[in-house]
Amino acid sequence: MIVGIHGKVLKKDPTHLHILTAGGLVYEVFVSLQCSASIKSDEVQLLTTHIVREDAQQLYGFGDINEKRMFDTLIKISGVGPKVAMAICSTFSPLSFAKIVESKDVGMLKQVPGIGPKSAGRILVELSGFSLELAGEEAAPAAKAHQEAAMALESLGFKKEQIAKALKGCGSDTTEGLIKEALKKLSQGSKRK
Repeated sequence: MIVGIHGKVLKKDPTHLHILTAGGLVYEVFVSLQCSASIKSDEVQLLTTHIVREDAQQLYGFGDINEKRMFDTLIKISGVGPKVAMAICSTFSPLSFAKIVESKDVGMLKQVPGIGPKSAGRILVELSGFSLELAGEEAAPAAKAHQEAAMALESLGFKKEQIAKALKGCGSDTTEGLIKEALKKLSQGSKRK
């Protein structure tokens, strides 16, 4: 898995770069319009998401961790592929996208090429309760703890809706405290059934 790339930019288009690495290999890396615009020198270092498919291997590059988190979160949604996720990254910054998710603004999301009202609604439903996750390092420490707890609970197999409900009333400001409180709520909920 390729998680980052550092090298010389041989070719720069608005949506992709050709990067020559120290090993002499040239990689094609797809980037958002915002990432492309931020690259000013011929040397570049990007975080990457490496997507392997039956017929292709593609690299998607990001200038900052928040944009990568946003992309990685979006491609997990059913019906949202890398092209649509990259179009969203090109249209909104991670912070403005987090605000759109928080306010459930279908109208703003429909501005992205390739996203209609149904897709916009589905994306907002899938991401409900996870706007803090997208804000990443720009969020306060309590929000970061909330994000880490949500990701830990998701890795344990809980559904996003369950996690959002369980974390909503938690009072702790540490990741560990939030996980403990949420697990108590989640286990009580499963006993009632």
